[in-house]
Amino acid sequence: MFLVVALACSLWAATQPATNQALVITRANPPVALAKNVERLDERYLTFWLDRFDVLREHTFLGEPIWKYPASLLYVLLAFYAARFINFIIRVWLKKLAARTETKLDDLLLELLHGPLKVVVFVGLLNIGLNMFDWPDKTKSWFSKGLIVVVAGALTYLSLKVIDLLLDIWRRRAEHEGDGRFNDQLFSLIRKSLKAFAMVVAVLVTAQNLQINITAAIASLSIGGLAVGLAAQDTLANLFGAVAVFMDKPFVVGDNIKLDAIEGVVEYVGLRSTRVRNPDGHLVAIPNKTMGNAAIINISERSNIKTVMNLALARTLPAEKVKKALALLGEIYRGHSMTQDTWISFNQFVGGNLNILIVHWWKGTDYQKYLADMQAMNLAVKERFDAEGIAFA
Repeated sequence: MFLVVALACSLWAATQPATNQALVITRANPPVALAKNVERLDERYLTFWLDRFDVLREHTFLGEPIWKYPASLLYVLLAFYAARFINFIIRVWLKKLAARTETKLDDLLLELLHGPLKVVVFVGLLNIGLNMFDWPDKTKSWFSKGLIVVVAGALTYLSLKVIDLLLDIWRRRAEHEGDGRFNDQLFSLIRKSLKAFAMVVAVLVTAQNLQINITAAIASLSIGGLAVGLAAQDTLANLFGAVAVFMDKPFVVGDNIKLDAIEGVVEYVGLRSTRVRNPDGHLVAIPNKTMGNAAIINISERSNIKTVMNLALARTLPAEKVKKALALLGEIYRGHSMTQDTWISFNQFVGGNLNILIVHWWKGTDYQKYLADMQAMNLAVKERFDAEGIAFA
């Protein structure tokens, strides 16, 4: 802050004699005098009066007057503290705006901006100050390239931190879903891929700003990417299949699924394959590219278990007995506490038998309990039919 005040005072004091002198000289030779005076005035803005010392003005180092070097150092310090001051003001103002919102994302982004914002402001002020000096063209070019690299590094660092922040937020939201090991692998792969992409883009953009021909590099990357894509076509297909499973979430670990001729419980979802334990106890590894394109039936997501039965009664059974059988079936199946719905119908004559169709929906998905309850209901049907003298075909 002291340096800012000092710079302002020096500028005001330095311009006073220069302005008065300009008024006198301009009357004699306006165009030439005004141009010289403007040039002197521009120099005094950043000299900090150092060019008034004969020793610093008359002696040179590397072809430049000595006073330029301490003046440059002072401007570096001024740019540094001015960048910190601007960064402080912006942070305070942005924090007030972020405090008005309920989301924490803007607060986290504000913390990320702290370092890179200061660097960018510092480099911007430094670039303005250094351009005010009459440096050789080669020196100016090196200064400019150095500042471009610094700014590119700061912005690249910011982009990498933003990638980490967004992926961490996404990961926290997905912690309760799916396989934790799969999530770790997938997020690690996505993080590395995005960071590598950001680094490549940063290098190419920086090289372009440094006036480096990147056409050959882009062509090489394209050819290399094509070769890798062709060589690892199946691997990439499985990887994208894993990403599709993760994004769409048709199932999670522990679900009972069915696709094509495979049915079983999902035990693990990896980057290459999904492993399913079938009813025979075998572990089946299914490529993720198949999982990404297949029609998957998630049995665990059903809200009930449907059962379709056909009871065959003797064709010689009297109609009254058939009516009694229908009434008993409705009483037993509809009266159970776990019955969601039941359809019972004497629907057809089959050969020498009478067919009764029973469609039953059992509430819940606990398969063992379902089997136990269905067994109890079926035994009750057998007992009641025997007691009523209703014989099966």
